[in-house]
Amino acid sequence: MADFIVRPHGRLHDWVADEQGYFREEGLSYRLVGDEERENRLKDVDPASGALRDVRTGAFEMYEQGSGSKGATHSDVSCACHWTVNEAAARKSGRMWGHAYSVIPAAVMVREDSPIRKPEHLADVEIAVGYRSGSHYTTLQALEPFLARERIKLKFGGMPWARVDAALDGDVRATTVWGPALYACEQLGMRRLVDATFMGAFMIPPLTPTEDVERYFRALKRAQVDIDLASEQHKHHYARELPPRYRDRVDVRLFGPGERVVFLPYTRERFDATQRWIHERDIFEDAVASDYQAAVIV
Repeated sequence: MADFIVRPHGRLHDWVADEQGYFREEGLSYRLVGDEERENRLKDVDPASGALRDVRTGAFEMYEQGSGSKGATHSDVSCACHWTVNEAAARKSGRMWGHAYSVIPAAVMVREDSPIRKPEHLADVEIAVGYRSGSHYTTLQALEPFLARERIKLKFGGMPWARVDAALDGDVRATTVWGPALYACEQLGMRRLVDATFMGAFMIPPLTPTEDVERYFRALKRAQVDIDLASEQHKHHYARELPPRYRDRVDVRLFGPGERVVFLPYTRERFDATQRWIHERDIFEDAVASDYQAAVIV
């Protein structure tokens, strides 16, 4: 039997379930694969100026190219923002898991010495985000209460840690970060301007056995309880989610509990409302006829 391939998403759960033996106790033959993209910053940076390139590819394109699997290595379950997973599933790249979602801490951040002190100061200021990835959508969602849509300016800057590099170096005036990158930026002297916490969702490629997915989520539920009870016992796993260049610069013991998995359904109403939200903002060139029953495993 082939291993069930798990791609962690910056959260503690997968590492806790592995360390505590929950996956094995559920009868899951599995393998965790790292997020190799976080190590590669060069493709996102202009070598002459050091500035972020304009990168028009992100989580949605990964799912599209990987037929529901994100990253260079195949995965049987992966996570991205619910907007991208929703749209990718509507376009039949894979199927969204309908029995759980996650809540991912995020923020629009600036350097401590920035004159930008409140969200309204971001009018017409480029904010570094990932194209059609969580930071793209959540920045719009977070800033629309403060700014007219046409005054929200986004700089599509590739992978998350390349954007962290650029923000810390002052190459961009603001960036939206989430999960471990949020906690790292806080320790490295950046300041939250506005919260941008968002929902994550789980993508399942075609042919992945549903019974293996169920085993996976039963193990994740057990890990969630462990994290709720004593997250400090598990924060050392965050080091696995940091690029090597940052591991000696931050203390992961000071990080928060991070992403939380919520074992509630992603309903038809939520699916349809998200489709409307995406296409009202013209994030994709065209809308597709979405079918909840076909797109979501319920």
